Amino acid sequence: MVSITEQTAILAKYLDLPQNGKILAEYVWIDAEGNTRSKCRTLASSPSSVDDLPEWNFDGSSTGQAPGHDSDVYLRPVAYYKDPFRKGDNIIVLTECWNNDGTPNKFNHRHECAKLMTAHADEEVWFGLEQEYTLFDQFDNVYAWPKGGFPAPQGPYYCGVGTGKVYARDVIEAHYRACLYAGVTISGINAEVMPSQWEFQVGPCVGINMGDELWIARYLLQRVAEEFGVKISFHPKPLKGDWNGAGCHTNVSTKTMRVPGGMKDIEVALSKLAKRHKEHVLLYGADNDLRLTGRHETASIENFSSGVANRGASIRIPRSVAKEGYGYFEDRRPASNIDPYLVTGIMVETICGSIPDADMTKEFARESSD
Repeated sequence: MVSITEQTAILAKYLDLPQNGKILAEYVWIDAEGNTRSKCRTLASSPSSVDDLPEWNFDGSSTGQAPGHDSDVYLRPVAYYKDPFRKGDNIIVLTECWNNDGTPNKFNHRHECAKLMTAHADEEVWFGLEQEYTLFDQFDNVYAWPKGGFPAPQGPYYCGVGTGKVYARDVIEAHYRACLYAGVTISGINAEVMPSQWEFQVGPCVGINMGDELWIARYLLQRVAEEFGVKISFHPKPLKGDWNGAGCHTNVSTKTMRVPGGMKDIEVALSKLAKRHKEHVLLYGADNDLRLTGRHETASIENFSSGVANRGASIRIPRSVAKEGYGYFEDRRPASNIDPYLVTGIMVETICGSIPDADMTKEFARESSD
């Protein structure tokens, strides 16, 4: 059987070769299925800003983003990061997808989200996302689980230490360092409740940067996992039965929530969120109904709830926030497979106010349009 792990030791001698002043730029975009895609181009010199990066294009008919008779989709750079794989002056470029008629591609949710973030920039909205995910082997079995069987019940795995309690720590550590090198605001990692399920946290990030950095962190995770022959699943309920699902808990605060007396502003935000529960859930990830059952540290998808230190509520107020009277809140409803632009966008729309030329629920509906 051919090994699917990459020959990084052999590759290293080629990565050490001089590039004669050229820069490799890996352009990353989001496809029709909510996965990242990428391809590389050579630049004559290092960019001094994102405006120096050229627009590019790709075959959208091969990614579900355009018909075959009109397949060119344009890549417009919006941010760039240091490349932890090629290193040196090489970069990873995050892009938006645009149609040839000058309109954003229907799977480009960043454009609408950015409008809301710009309109409410004075609110200084901070986000922190807790990205959970599950590891699988090349045969689509949960990584390191007994062949044809199951590990012991949940209990010893959350933040576990030791053989038989945690798996693939090397993958997770490699990803952590790759994010730090790239400039992603990764703030922590931990093993999760189900064995071979992990979490990393990104933030605090302001406005549109939250979505940008989570997408790049996901891309880096997939790239790191390639080298270890491991598959990454962001499905919110990758395994049926008495096993925890995977979420992307979303921590939120405005500048008025972060100062003494801010609890009043948090309570106002919660009342607004309660009135738009259905609209939010619609944007909180596919198959999230399999996860939000009221069990396994989740609230029911049917009803909105909130509580102090309650991990079975839609919104959790941390105990420290309730005690001090200011801080942030955690929306526990978003699934692990969310588009962070949709989630952060509708959050700002709900708690800070809508604007005339952006509507996140209509934005999401564009995906299913012809």
